[in-house]
Amino acid sequence: MTDEQLYTVVGGRGTMTAFEIYIKTGPERLWEAITDNEMRKRYSFGVGVESDWTEGSEYRAGVPGVVDISSGENVEVDPPRRLVQTFTALWSEDVKREGTTRVTWEIEPVGEDSCQLRVTHDQLDPNANNEIWGGWPMILSGLKTLLETGQDLTTPGSLMYANSQAWGGE
Repeated sequence: MTDEQLYTVVGGRGTMTAFEIYIKTGPERLWEAITDNEMRKRYSFGVGVESDWTEGSEYRAGVPGVVDISSGENVEVDPPRRLVQTFTALWSEDVKREGTTRVTWEIEPVGEDSCQLRVTHDQLDPNANNEIWGGWPMILSGLKTLLETGQDLTTPGSLMYANSQAWGGE
């Protein structure tokens, strides 16, 4: 694929950030980790995601009773290969002002027992608040750790909302 095929500027918003990692797991298990609410909580700061994972459906990510993180639409759903979502950050007034961006998850099998995962967060404003995309390295590290070891990543950020009772949640 050429860069032109991978990336198209939409609506004048052309800044993007991309992350590529390799994980020793199958595509079905990786897809499950991306779309399963309970698994997602284990590697995404304790934040779960709710959706029916159909094209055109909505999703919502957060810690119920504590914080709303993001919401958007599942624009393209092709399990276990590709998920394209709009992304509206909700956790602070600063990030809400950034508007809607896009996140694309692409899974490619590699060898007999591994996958390449490419996450592209694009349609960002050139001066976007780095909070919008800055959590991806820790989220993806937590995902890799969980799938390869069965353990949760224990960095302070990765545990931010892990115990929602500490934040007044349920």
